[in-house]
Amino acid sequence: MEALTRIARAGIRVAELTAAEEKANSAAQMAGLAYGLAAIGPGVGIGIIFGKAIESMARQPESAGMVRTTMFLGVAFTEALALIGFVAFILLKFA
Repeated sequence: MEALTRIARAGIRVAELTAAEEKANSAAQMAGLAYGLAAIGPGVGIGIIFGKAIESMARQPESAGMVRTTMFLGVAFTEALALIGFVAFILLKFA
């Protein structure tokens, strides 16, 4: 019950914000949502890369070195997407 009271009080505080504060608040919320969504894709991509690399190394152990090198390149490129999402988050937050 206390949680509902806190939520109700938070709603009252949001209603008392000025237009500039409301704009900054919604910009921060949208920027956080954008970064959260931008982090989902690279997370799934890296999981797929590692899963397929392990499967490939298990099937053909003699090619493990080449697969590992290719895997780390794929991880680097996929992680670059998360960094681009973070830059977009910063631009949305401070724009």
